Amino acid sequence: MLMRVSMPAFSPKPTRSYNVRSISFPARSHPNISRIEEQLNKLSSCEASSLNAERICARLSGLGEIYRCIEDLLNLPLTQQALAQNQEEKWIADMLDYLIRYLDLCSNTRDGVLLMKESVRELQSALRRSKGGGESSIEGNVNDYIFCRKKIKREAEKSLASLKQKDSSSLLNANDHYPSAILKALREASWMTISIFSSLLLFLCVPVLKPKRSKWSLLSKLVHKGAVACEGQHENMNELENVDLVLATLLGNKASRDLESEKIEAAQKMLEILEISIEEIENELECLFRHLIHTRVSLLNILSHQLE
Repeated sequence: MLMRVSMPAFSPKPTRSYNVRSISFPARSHPNISRIEEQLNKLSSCEASSLNAERICARLSGLGEIYRCIEDLLNLPLTQQALAQNQEEKWIADMLDYLIRYLDLCSNTRDGVLLMKESVRELQSALRRSKGGGESSIEGNVNDYIFCRKKIKREAEKSLASLKQKDSSSLLNANDHYPSAILKALREASWMTISIFSSLLLFLCVPVLKPKRSKWSLLSKLVHKGAVACEGQHENMNELENVDLVLATLLGNKASRDLESEKIEAAQKMLEILEISIEEIENELECLFRHLIHTRVSLLNILSHQLE
């Protein structure tokens, strides 16, 4: 389940261009520094309001790449020497705490995504069994899916609220001075982690459409004309909303057997698209979780050597 994770509130997009180089590194910077800058600038240019699964997956993938580069940098003797010379034990210890919070958030969000995938598959099975049997044979299964959607939405809203809570810590204060490029990279990665998880949680928080006969009679006509079934998606709607839309038509006004079959086919198509999207998000979360673990282990090793 998604759990509440206390996080600081800060803007997800710094107004300046990212540059994480510093004099703590040699003039000929490690290629991973440039790679981190490239990914940060790419992710910061993405529209935060775009909440479809494809863009969220792309942002999660980019974030994972950033942490992979950071991990590689942390394992360099040069980086470890720079951190030791600047005596950054307190900062590293604080960052370790933040990484634990990000790991909790990643794990809990993945639990919600897995629950959604299970619910989608159960509804797909019910639709296949119905064989065009109509509203009476699948209404209970649709209601189960809607109940699951609402449950995930509530938990995602709680996590999102916690993500926005203020924190007294100045670890990620934009005015802080970072003598080491790797520390600045970690700070910027933290900004981006907050931004991307906010987008993912907002994706899970989209309102659940409630099927009502009178309200959805027009949509039934659209399905009959092929407007929903052919295109597969409505413009400006994400994958969850598209499924809600076709399920609403499925439980709408009674129609001929042929039209009911078209409705079920449209619902199956939307659910298949949603299932693929959810699996992609799940895979990216698993990958990101591993990178966060490795980054934290690398920091722990550096801190333990400094304290010896």
